[in-house]
Amino acid sequence: MTRAVPPPEGYRPCAGVVLFNDDGLVFAGRRTDTRPAAWQFPQGGIRPGEAPETAALRELAEETGTDRAFIVQAVDGWLTYDLPGDLRSRIWGGRYRGQAQKWFLARFAGKDGEIDIGAGDPPEFDAWRWMPLADIAAQIVPFKRDVYAALVAAFAARIARETASGPNGPRAPASTS
Repeated sequence: MTRAVPPPEGYRPCAGVVLFNDDGLVFAGRRTDTRPAAWQFPQGGIRPGEAPETAALRELAEETGTDRAFIVQAVDGWLTYDLPGDLRSRIWGGRYRGQAQKWFLARFAGKDGEIDIGAGDPPEFDAWRWMPLADIAAQIVPFKRDVYAALVAAFAARIARETASGPNGPRAPASTS
């Protein structure tokens, strides 16, 4: 058995989900606290003792109101970003320089009507949409763009394979490798 590699020192451990639908588009939520508007994937902190995969699916449910998804792939290792100096002292009590994120690709197994971004307390997003994966990096805040570009590189081929057979492509859980 291999030991899980912990996140880099000084970074808040976080997990996120790139959720894609039968059309090969990804879920993006517009953050309620960012001006100008920024769109991002569901993500959030990993609780002590919580597995990153469990945290990712919990965050997905909290921020989208649905748990109708299954993981098909994970990014190897942790992706990190540093907060800009003006935010570093205000966010998370200044304890972290940024986030170390473990990302998962998940296929949406529900219907659009099952998504409820108002389910969170408080809601993280005030709007949502499906968009091409290649478009997301330009929609996120600048300090997270490198992470989102890495997600595009890591997951684009898998999304294409999963949806190649058309809008009703494979629906059963696949290997996470």
